Amino acid sequence: MSRLAGKVAIITGAAGGQGAAEARLFVKEGAKVIATDLQLELLQKTVADIHEEYGEHAIAVQHNVTSEADWKLVIEQAISHFGKIDILVNNAGILGKLSGDVEEYTLDEWNNMINVNATSQFLGMKAVIGEMKKNKSGSIINISSIAGLVGRQGGVHYQASKGAIRILTKSVAADAAAHGVRVNSVHPGTVASPMSNAILAADTQNLSAARIPLGRVAVPEEIAYPVLFLASDESSYITGAEIVVDGGETSV
Repeated sequence: MSRLAGKVAIITGAAGGQGAAEARLFVKEGAKVIATDLQLELLQKTVADIHEEYGEHAIAVQHNVTSEADWKLVIEQAISHFGKIDILVNNAGILGKLSGDVEEYTLDEWNNMINVNATSQFLGMKAVIGEMKKNKSGSIINISSIAGLVGRQGGVHYQASKGAIRILTKSVAADAAAHGVRVNSVHPGTVASPMSNAILAADTQNLSAARIPLGRVAVPEEIAYPVLFLASDESSYITGAEIVVDGGETSV
């Protein structure tokens, strides 16, 4: 109950699924959490549930992660409510259309995917890192995907966005290390969540499970715990790393 005692965390995409699981676990482990999402009503419900279970240690902030102005407001809210920022979890992202060859995607589809998945993480790190440098400490966790490690058919824009996160993470980690700020990426495989369930048909999830050595897709909490480890002081000598959480899928 104290792995994040005294720490303040921003978690994006926290209205449901993986982000909500991270927010709940972080508060359980002693953190104050600024939970953000574009879906305000659902986000407020998630935060209310956290309050009921663990006390009022989280706030909900509506947030378009592709907006630099919104990022400034989130930072202001964090400082105003909790006085500092120790952790940023860049969790928000989209899946989009995952089938079709490269010529079947429009430029708008490409730009939207890159903006939401990759540019948002650049903006988040740019917004938060100054506060972390002041404290000479901080942990940034960027949520990528195994799609950022291996190429597959379909979803070229999604895979490109997740690959960008991997290298962006390593680059910022190299720059920020001298200031005591660690930056790492997490690469989940298929995770059962409202977003993935809405896009991936049941037979697709069954196929995913069939090619996973552990024989099933993950649940959000199984991603949240590695994120917790990277957010905590337990990982104080880890930066620029990529943590793969895929049930062994990329090992075969």
